[in-house]
This record gives sequence, structure tokens and C-alpha cells, in this order.
Amino acid sequence: MPVAQPGRSPLAQFVKRVLIVDKLSIFGLLIGIGGIIGGQLIEGGAVSILFQGAAFLIVCGGTLGAVMLQHPFSIFVNGIKMGRWVFITPQLSSGKLVSQIIGWSSLARRDGILALEPQVAASRDPFMKKGLRLLVDGNSPEKVREAMEVDMQSYEQLHFQYARVWESAAGYSPTIGILGAVLGLVQVMQHLSEPSRLGAGIAVAFISTIYGVGLANLVFLPIAGKLKLLITRQMMMQEILVDGLVGIASGDNPRIIENKLQGYVF
Repeated sequence: MPVAQPGRSPLAQFVKRVLIVDKLSIFGLLIGIGGIIGGQLIEGGAVSILFQGAAFLIVCGGTLGAVMLQHPFSIFVNGIKMGRWVFITPQLSSGKLVSQIIGWSSLARRDGILALEPQVAASRDPFMKKGLRLLVDGNSPEKVREAMEVDMQSYEQLHFQYARVWESAAGYSPTIGILGAVLGLVQVMQHLSEPSRLGAGIAVAFISTIYGVGLANLVFLPIAGKLKLLITRQMMMQEILVDGLVGIASGDNPRIIENKLQGYVF
């Protein structure tokens, strides 16, 4: 099974796959940044002091380089692409999926398993197509589950590696911020005889630390956590499909299948 790429649901044919802007994520990020800026203003400091190009370059460049060094190219690229899920979120409709499975079950019970063959041709999703094909080919419930679970495990492992790209960035960012602080202090020490140049070095030193810690805790860790949540929900959708197909292969009554799958609905 071709592994689904970030931004495309592995269940694209039977999941409500409408992308919508996640207002809560955007609002949360703005609240976090606003709290820092607001605190700076309350303390009587200038907002402009928080914007230091040198500090930003040190932290972002150093973090990016470390993350690229840690991960293979494909994992890094797909992990970055998958980050957009946090703000443009795939909507998963488990209720709709359960209803479609019940429809398949009723059709198979009335006209036989081979009646599902047109569904195989109509599906463009590899995971769904494979499951229906296994079902139509007359495989046992155990064989259907075994074959599908291999693909599920592959999907889970690969996509959690994508999420770990953001986790690794959260680990490196504070350390790179400290490195930027040390570089700023080195600059200060080199110009002790020139008081007019001390301010810039001290600013880079402290702002680098703010950037490192702030990016880790306001951006990278939250993105990694939300991506893991979305991956888990997609895995649940796959489990619904597999349990439904196994129930059909076992010849279970559609009502029994429905009662079982309703426990998955979220």
C-alpha cells in the first residue's frame, strides 16, 4: 500500500475530508505571543527590543540545521508539510464511515460478498481498496485483519516519525538559544572598552534565549502534540474500517456490526 502523504487522508474516499482553518490553534498562538508582548509593555519595556535579527538567525538557523542533520530528507520534508495540519485541520467523520460500512454489510448480506466488487473499482483510496479487494476475493476474517494491520502499523510508524521532526526542533531550540546567548556575551566581552556597542551584544544574548525557549514551548511542542493527536484519530478511522470489514467477512448481522462500531464514534 502506498503510504499516504501528509495533507492527504489515508481514508480519503470515505472520510469527510474537508480542510478547515482551526481557529483555536491560531487563537492560542496569538494569545501566547500576545502574553509575552503584553508583559513586556506592562514592565515598561519597548516591543522593538524583542525583535533581534541576529538572535532570530542564530536560533532558527541552528535549530533547522540540527533537525535536518537528525532526520532523513523524506522524513524532514514530509514532517514540515504535515505541520499545516495544525492550522488547516482534516475533518474526520467517524459517523459517516460507520454508516457506509453498515451499507456495505447490508448489501453483502442480501446479494453476497461479490456485490461489493463495484465498490472496489469506485475507490481511489489504497487502504480502502485493498480491504474491499481482500473481502471480495473471499479471504477469511483473520487474513483480512492480518493484511490490513500491516498497513496500519506502517502508516502509524511513518507518520509518528513526521511528528517527531517538530519534537526534535523543540529539543534543540532552547539549547541553540543558549548558544546564541553565549555568542552575545562573547561580543560584549570583546567591546568592553566601547560602551556604545555593549547594548547590542547584551540584547542578542538575552533575546536568543527568549527565542529558543519561546519557539520550543509556544510553537514546536504544541505542533508535535497536535499532530500526534490527529494521527491517532486517523488510526482510529482505520480501525473502524478494519473491524467493519472483518465483521462483513465473518457474516455478522449488520445490526451487530453497527453496535460494535458505534463505540468508535467520536
